[in-house]
Amino acid sequence: MKDLQYYLNLPYEIILKKLPKEDGGGYFAHYKDFPYIMGDGESEIKALKDVKEAFKGAILVMLENGDFIKEPTSTEAKVRINITLEKSLVEAIDKITHNRSKFLADCAKERLSI
Repeated sequence: MKDLQYYLNLPYEIILKKLPKEDGGGYFAHYKDFPYIMGDGESEIKALKDVKEAFKGAILVMLENGDFIKEPTSTEAKVRINITLEKSLVEAIDKITHNRSKFLADCAKERLSI
């Protein structure tokens, strides 16, 4: 059944960007497939939490109204994994990127020649 949990567990892409100081600073986030569902916060984590809460509320309203709910447009299924890395490695990654997952995925694709 396509209920709230179904949609919350789909791999929707969230776009996160750092805002310049002249725009208030902090971070802005929105769903690629739902650009009108937005969130912001002083940190990446707060912006992601905010946009996920907005998404949850929007999905609840859409379900209550019987609206069509678009599923992710990504052609590649994504799987979330947890890995353990040396602290120094994580610190080195953080010095060059704000998105560890994308960095590690890009490294894996390069290494595998995908």
